[in-house]
Amino acid sequence: MQIFGFFGSILGYILWGAFYVLKDFGLSIIVFTLIIKLLLFPFSIKQQKSMAGTARLSKKQKELQEKYANNRQKLQEEMAKLYEKEGVKPMGGCLTTIIPFIVLLGIFYAVAYPLTNTLHLNGADVNNALSYVNTIPGYASSSNLTYQEISLLKIFPNIMNTETIQNIFSTSEISTIQIFFNGFNTFGVDLLAVPKDFGLFSPMILFPVLCFLSNVGSQLIMTKINGNQLAQQQGCMKVMLYVLPLFTAYIAYSVPAAVAFYWIISSVISLIQSIVLGKIFSPAQLTAKEEARHAQLLIENESKIPYVYAPHELGKQDNANTKQKKKKK
Repeated sequence: MQIFGFFGSILGYILWGAFYVLKDFGLSIIVFTLIIKLLLFPFSIKQQKSMAGTARLSKKQKELQEKYANNRQKLQEEMAKLYEKEGVKPMGGCLTTIIPFIVLLGIFYAVAYPLTNTLHLNGADVNNALSYVNTIPGYASSSNLTYQEISLLKIFPNIMNTETIQNIFSTSEISTIQIFFNGFNTFGVDLLAVPKDFGLFSPMILFPVLCFLSNVGSQLIMTKINGNQLAQQQGCMKVMLYVLPLFTAYIAYSVPAAVAFYWIISSVISLIQSIVLGKIFSPAQLTAKEEARHAQLLIENESKIPYVYAPHELGKQDNANTKQKKKKK
């Protein structure tokens, strides 16, 4: 957790820079996510190429699996030959998936810990403020330790003038926190509000609903882009397709809307990016390029093979050589 907190602290400088200019946390998250996606774009390209490359070989893989169903070692050997021949690295997308995932957790920590990772306030001071809040009847911070800083920020205007808070934070820090608090009203929506506190029939329910839809939509489109129909996937994969987004929606229902807003923006941008990359690096596009490359190699190889004359052509060739020698004389 400390490692992800470290990444969150670094990424928090980008988030704070965006907020310093825009003075709106929602808009800052949009700009912040766009910047991060741009920095990770090379990894996204490699990941899409790896997935599309594997998808376009699915038919040949299935044929090999049927042919060598009873010989696992031979199947692995033939699979390796197939990947080498087609220039596909089946594990090529692993590293490009892990790195963005680590960064994603860092982004989450930047959003979930706004006081220490975005404003970079002293951690001990923030903990002292949280301890003080927990002693005030009716103002207890969130029971979830991950979101206590957001809860503190939510009630900060009500306690900022107390002697305890004045002793914990400097005047400039209190002013910065107040400015930060004012920036959480985006498009008329309080991003510090928790949807659970408003019930299932309030407009705030849109946050967990959009979290679910954006996650499912992104996965479905990625499946379609890479030529794998959902019906062909294993049962566990179908379950994960809906279970993970449902879990995300449940979390979004229980935490401040700022966290859910980040998840939605991140999913939407990822969705758009996947569509664009899917058009450029689709299995069909890669197959066409690979066939063109094979055809070019075939032409080049044929040009290097010396011409072998047929028997009926040998006499004509000898006469032509004789004439050339006479001309030279």
